[in-house]
Amino acid sequence: MSRRRGNGGNGLEAWPGYVDALSTLLMVTIFVLLVFVLAEAFLSTALTGSDNTISVLKEQIAELTQSLSMETSKDTSLTQELAALNAQLATAQAANTSLNQQLATDTTTISGLQTSQKSLQDQLSDAQAEAASAAGRIAALQTADGGDLQSQLTSAQSLNKQDAAQIALLNQQMAALRAQLAALQVALDAAQTADAKDNVQIADLGKQLNEALARRVEELQQYQSVFFKTLSQSLQGEQNIKVVGDRFVFESDVLFPVDGATITPAGKAEIAQVANAVKEIAAKIPANVNWVLSVDGYADAQPIKGGPYKSNFDLSAARALTVLDLLIADGVPANRLVTSGMGANNPIATGNTPADYAQNRRIEFRLTTP
Repeated sequence: MSRRRGNGGNGLEAWPGYVDALSTLLMVTIFVLLVFVLAEAFLSTALTGSDNTISVLKEQIAELTQSLSMETSKDTSLTQELAALNAQLATAQAANTSLNQQLATDTTTISGLQTSQKSLQDQLSDAQAEAASAAGRIAALQTADGGDLQSQLTSAQSLNKQDAAQIALLNQQMAALRAQLAALQVALDAAQTADAKDNVQIADLGKQLNEALARRVEELQQYQSVFFKTLSQSLQGEQNIKVVGDRFVFESDVLFPVDGATITPAGKAEIAQVANAVKEIAAKIPANVNWVLSVDGYADAQPIKGGPYKSNFDLSAARALTVLDLLIADGVPANRLVTSGMGANNPIATGNTPADYAQNRRIEFRLTTP
């Protein structure tokens, strides 16, 4: 009896411990579920915000794509318009040349006919004078007496008839010449009128062509501004690099040793920055906008005293070619590069001190048209 009571008492005393454990487990489970629910709510809110941001970005991309398409279409239209204007201008210039040739021919013909007219008028005047003289002789003979005079009268009358026939022929030739001159004058007036119209048309076409070219230049100037901004940011803080007008000027001492065309390691790094800037702007310029990067080498005015280069022209050209080769190696398209060696021409410092010579030994970059 006592044992059963004892066992029964121990079982009843253990039960509250299980209840506490189950209660604790239940609370932990509820807490974990609550955390998951809150996390899901926060995640849903964040995803909704991200979806909205993505939608806005997609709309912006669509607008930018549409703008790019419109600009490309506009650029294509301008190219076609420019080609059509060039063709019209060439046709009008050819027509104008033909009219000018015809005008010169007609002018020469009229000048010859006017000379012939003057000659015929002189002949007519001589014939009329001879006729008047013959008429006077006939009148004198008619008042004279004798058979001998009758013979002279007959001879004079015969001569007068010949003069009259010659005068009539000359009059006919003069009338035909006047008619021909009148016809040529009409043709000349028509040619001059057509030439005036063609000149007006050519002037109009030239104006349209200039406007189209101005639009092209304006487009290139926009990209020149972007090029300047990009390259300025890439080379910010460089002491030996200057902007002169539309050019970036690198003093050669930064890139090359004196009297040499082998570029320094520091110079290679500078040219690599230029190449990156050129590639960045090249990706933004439409394919039908014709542009090149001009690489010009300059030397100072001191004569070459030895070495592989015969003159400052040779040295400046070798330096420019070295820079061009590096740009190509760094990924700049070769068809977008031109180079020249300028020797000691166009100095930017006019003195003869070592500092002046150092400024004049330089490489210049310029974004321009071919």
